[in-house]
Amino acid sequence: MAELDDIIHQPLRLKIMAALNALPAGAGLEFSRLKKLTGATDGNLGAHIETLSKAGYVGVDKAFVGKRPQTTVTATAVGRGAFARHVATLQEIIAASGSGD
Repeated sequence: MAELDDIIHQPLRLKIMAALNALPAGAGLEFSRLKKLTGATDGNLGAHIETLSKAGYVGVDKAFVGKRPQTTVTATAVGRGAFARHVATLQEIIAASGSGD
């Protein structure tokens, strides 16, 4: 059985990756939307996005809309693959627990 991805498995990072993977490839979510979806504080969300970014799982685009800063987070191809493997491992665990083995 494959191992769970320790980077993704942390609850807040799992929420971030699940939200991003629900979007079409290349689409992202604004920081404020991710904050609302996850219920995280600015600092906590920023730290977890940084961890995912360092792992190559998300891309972060910072821009200005008018005079307001806007940060958009997008799952990378590497991140999408890691998330798919993580979900598959969870599904294996669920399937094995129901098989009576």
